[in-house]
Amino acid sequence: MAAIAVQGSSNTGTALSFVAASGGGDTVAVTNATQLFVRNADASSKTVTIVRPGNDRFGQAIPDIAVAVAAGATTAILLDPEFRDPATGLVSLTYSAVTSVTVAALR
Repeated sequence: MAAIAVQGSSNTGTALSFVAASGGGDTVAVTNATQLFVRNADASSKTVTIVRPGNDRFGQAIPDIAVAVAAGATTAILLDPEFRDPATGLVSLTYSAVTSVTVAALR
């Protein structure tokens, strides 16, 4: 897993810097207002999965969140601090495939 650097935003605009999605997944340090931008330049749809660690109050595994990113599209995903792994403090992401997929995180 690779760590995606979170970029700051400003009221004068921010040019996002995208990096290649990692085949083994990525992590993001999330605050209250962190968004993940996923750019899929491939000819087929890709799925980004937000890994949700832990169990609910009934002992059932908390389901992961899967977000489809259409071919040729860029999708914004709000990363809630609730998604953080309590052991690492980071949000973990996996991808159905990483061919032509780039990502950027913005606070």
